[in-house]
Amino acid sequence: MREESDMDGGCCGPGYASPAEAIRAPREKLLYTIAIYTGTGIQKPDYLTTIDADPDSPTYSQVIHRLEMPGIGDELHHMGWNACSSCHDDSSMSRKYLLVPGVRSNNIHVVDTATDPRAPRLHKVIDGAEIKAKTNLSGPHTVHCLGSEIIISFLGDAKGEAPGGYLHLNKDFEIVGRWEASMGDIPFGYDFWYQPRHNVMVSSEWAAPNTFMPGFDLEEVGHLKYGRRLHIWNFEKREPVESMYLGEDGLIPLEVKFLHDPDSTHGFCGAALSSNVIHFWKNGDGKWEWEKVIDVENEPHPEWPIPVPGVMSAILVSMDDKYLYLNNWLHGDMRQYDISDPHNPKLTGQVWMGGLLGKAPQVNGVDVAGGPQMFQLSLDGRRLYVTTSLFSTWDNQFYPEIRQKGGVMVRIDCDPENGGMKINEDFIVDFGKEPNGPSRCHETRYPGGDCTSDIWL
Repeated sequence: MREESDMDGGCCGPGYASPAEAIRAPREKLLYTIAIYTGTGIQKPDYLTTIDADPDSPTYSQVIHRLEMPGIGDELHHMGWNACSSCHDDSSMSRKYLLVPGVRSNNIHVVDTATDPRAPRLHKVIDGAEIKAKTNLSGPHTVHCLGSEIIISFLGDAKGEAPGGYLHLNKDFEIVGRWEASMGDIPFGYDFWYQPRHNVMVSSEWAAPNTFMPGFDLEEVGHLKYGRRLHIWNFEKREPVESMYLGEDGLIPLEVKFLHDPDSTHGFCGAALSSNVIHFWKNGDGKWEWEKVIDVENEPHPEWPIPVPGVMSAILVSMDDKYLYLNNWLHGDMRQYDISDPHNPKLTGQVWMGGLLGKAPQVNGVDVAGGPQMFQLSLDGRRLYVTTSLFSTWDNQFYPEIRQKGGVMVRIDCDPENGGMKINEDFIVDFGKEPNGPSRCHETRYPGGDCTSDIWL
């Protein structure tokens, strides 16, 4: 089960020679999805599930394996590969290991997915206490491979205060130290994406772990304890060179993505609380600019004193750079926009699942507790897998019923030629029926790479 080969038969390293080649790769048959018990009251470890995504398989749409972590209370959250298309020319590398950090424990679990892709096994644990002691970092979030090396964004220092920084690991998963030469005057960290041909990295902002981990307090936004900036980095010098202040249009700018075309400078960021999409790019004079291109209106709710924001906690760009997908976690809808003209996105698809507005309390006969949150798109742009948990304390605050009902994974079928979205009626994974009790599902990865991990040099 090897994706590390050119479609023309040439020998090379992991990933794909280009985004176009990735689109032509074999379809995903397995999904690796994080499941958590942290915050549920169930004293069991968080775990990595393997889900059968092969419609010809007798166990299609089922969890076929569970890899428990060694400890309890990790809060597994985001994860990433040891290698991607950025080391496609290195035949000594392979996309074999999935790095699965615990945002609360600081432990980074290195999982071997290659020996038996259906039943991954734990290869190594990088101890969170060692990371704190050697780098003064806590709260791991985004994992990106950097050629054969790995960098991981951390949201706080060892005491849980912002801005955190970036952990640098070598290919043997040993701690090299901090990746960045300087954090400049960046106040918060969160997500990042780099575009090597332009010597640029862009990073975004959430909040200090001590702020967001207990739950969400709207007053803390007014007290400037949550981010509203994007940061432009000199990638080679590993230091920030410019910040773009987004103001009220960019409250809590979370996920940031460049287009997959390595020659492009266009990228997007979803601002969660203001529920806006920010488009950024480098103009003809070499200056970075930004604009708000999508604005999701708040919706009235009989039990809320204020209109409910969408809470756009994630975005994703299709491998062909034609579509942007976004979620509104509190409203309960997933959206597809045609971004062929990145300055003027066009809404081409929308489906409902869960949410507070009551538009789709059930999907395929299963009660949806929570709303659409994390999602992963197939390389060919035809299948979107969506899960419902955001973060344990935030889940409990906005969707208390998720404690009893657990999370859900839904598959949405997408039309990459004409646009459009439709919930697939044959696929549903109910994490409320897990063996140890209801768990919650978060991020998903595919063994062959996906739309949110591969970067081209």
